[in-house]
Amino acid sequence: MGGTIGARLIRAGRDVLFVDADPAHARAIRDRGLRITGPVDDFTVPASCVTPDTVTAPLSVVLLAVKAHHTRGAMDAINPLLAPEGFVVSVQNGLNEHVIAESVGVGRTVGCFVNYGADVIEPGVIMRGNRGAVVVGELDGARTPRIGWVHRLFLDFEPDALLTANILGFLWGKLAYGSMLFATALAEASIADVLDAPEHRPAVIGLAREAMAVAEALGIEPESFDGFDPSAFSTRSGDAAAHASLDRLVAFNRGSAKSHSGVWRDLAVRKRRTEVDAQIAPIARLGAEAGVGTPLTMRLVELIHDVEEGRLPQAWSTLAELTRLV
Repeated sequence: MGGTIGARLIRAGRDVLFVDADPAHARAIRDRGLRITGPVDDFTVPASCVTPDTVTAPLSVVLLAVKAHHTRGAMDAINPLLAPEGFVVSVQNGLNEHVIAESVGVGRTVGCFVNYGADVIEPGVIMRGNRGAVVVGELDGARTPRIGWVHRLFLDFEPDALLTANILGFLWGKLAYGSMLFATALAEASIADVLDAPEHRPAVIGLAREAMAVAEALGIEPESFDGFDPSAFSTRSGDAAAHASLDRLVAFNRGSAKSHSGVWRDLAVRKRRTEVDAQIAPIARLGAEAGVGTPLTMRLVELIHDVEEGRLPQAWSTLAELTRLV
């Protein structure tokens, strides 16, 4: 995610320093430049890339694009390097803004929502699979000079990037969609194929409804994006609206060169732990605090752990374990 944005910013004349924990990726970028490939872009830019142990102060603007469960560790490194007027923008999935704010303060934390797909396919090469929503906003909804500057920065990457007074609404919309994506990663299939499977739609719809119920209890109004309509999964909507929204999501994902989620790649390709505890489990935790039951969400977290730890295969039969709960 960070590479695709940073490469575009370099092309627009911005001063960008990449920081990556993978020494091979950092070395390839320094030696050959960063290549962005795929149906959206195909270009290479010369770029500076270092590993975290060599970054020096001061850092003025940090676009943080680590996995959600690495946020706290990244902030431990960033905090002492951040300039007094510097700030951090969370280019991530989940509610990481709260973790960032715990480290550097709310005043130095900027909210961001992204929904495009990208994967590192080899050191120094990133495939951008599609275009998707990009939204920025202050956590309190204020229209500050700073957020106007951040919005203009993101316009260099995505011409349709939005500036919002309701960034939490977008983040909670993505949490509901994200729970769907985690469900698709249980099977040996693409995002579109799982969302299009009629026998599993009750579970997928149920997950989104749980997230929307928690958001409603917290007084948050979720926002629509890229075919996902949060109102279709509210406690007041029927199944027809939910199925129509899923149909739009199927069409959106069939049009992307990134057919499988990053969660699926973590399980099937990289063989590493996912973001489920940092991204999806908070839905259940916040639901419990608000008195909202989230049995499907809790079962999803358990099943992802079962796949991570080899107790269950990444297969349609594992997804069926979730559907059986419905």
